[in-house]
Amino acid sequence: MEISNEYIRGLVEGEGSFTFHTSRKNSDGARYKLPAFVISMNIRDKTLLEAVRNKLGLKNKIYYRIPQINIKNPKTGNTYLSGRQAILAVRDFRQLKDIIIPFFYKKLKGYKGTQFAEWLEKIGNEHGVSDRFKSLYRLYKFGVYDKNPKFTEKFRD
Repeated sequence: MEISNEYIRGLVEGEGSFTFHTSRKNSDGARYKLPAFVISMNIRDKTLLEAVRNKLGLKNKIYYRIPQINIKNPKTGNTYLSGRQAILAVRDFRQLKDIIIPFFYKKLKGYKGTQFAEWLEKIGNEHGVSDRFKSLYRLYKFGVYDKNPKFTEKFRD
């Protein structure tokens, strides 16, 4: 399945999220927050998520989840269990730095563009985010993604 960059950005506008995953406690009892990019869709769109992953050059596998939530239809009043989901989650530092941030930086509109900018700010200001991930915020604040969006290519392994 061939998809365009614009299609991916549109898909993320509706189905994607820039968020944080909280990791387990370390030896001193503190929890760490990992910045994350997530797309979650019904399992019937698993092939579409694979196409997104492949087009972006991500190394992540697609995860599956059966939600344990009941949803009530406001029109009918019927309650049903939501469907199985396919999830693409990126928490890897290099993939966030080299792929996700440059791909979406200043290219999302509406609320998702606002969410993306707020996510970058939170990476730099949230308690529990490691210094390594805070460097993503510093690159953003120093204007590196504005001045030289392909800068990360020289740092790749």
